[in-house]
Amino acid sequence: MTGSTRGPNDPRRRERILDAALDVIAEHGAIKVTFRKIASAAGVPLGSLTYYFDDMQHLLTEAFTRLAESVSVRYGALLEAARTPEEAQEAVVEIICGKVWGTDRNLLLSYELYAFAARHPELTEVLRSWMQASRQSLARHFDPLTARALDALVEGFSIHNSVDSRPTERADVAAVVRAVAAPRAPLDGASR
Repeated sequence: MTGSTRGPNDPRRRERILDAALDVIAEHGAIKVTFRKIASAAGVPLGSLTYYFDDMQHLLTEAFTRLAESVSVRYGALLEAARTPEEAQEAVVEIICGKVWGTDRNLLLSYELYAFAARHPELTEVLRSWMQASRQSLARHFDPLTARALDALVEGFSIHNSVDSRPTERADVAAVVRAVAAPRAPLDGASR
């Protein structure tokens, strides 16, 4: 049975639409997404999209939220498994150098989210929630300022390494993570 012939009681239809939306965003960019492209990619009738989502903004917000939550789960699991400060630092290195993003597609989708949210402030909350989840995972092992710095380091290295012809070597990333995470005297405002 093809996706378009499934009945209205298809329990996974909403999730398939969201996954298809992410596929279409990855292929065409968020600005070129249409209901028709998503319905075709999901194998569902066009009317299904408006049944589940009020408008394109609602659909894109849900799709980007799904992306953020899936990456956050992998990110958090690595940090949760760490038992020592050294293991926590190694988890951060793995987040940067490994496949926490899951795929290069997910990293590309994160770029799309940042760009789209810059033009659509209602999506800023998706980004804020994602950053908060990342920082909470890091806060299991690091003070709030260090967690914030490491989160920015993760984002920056991930972006740079994805486009740099000579990505930063894992050993060098580890050295930077150790330097950022090194104990230091408290700074004014460090708890913010």
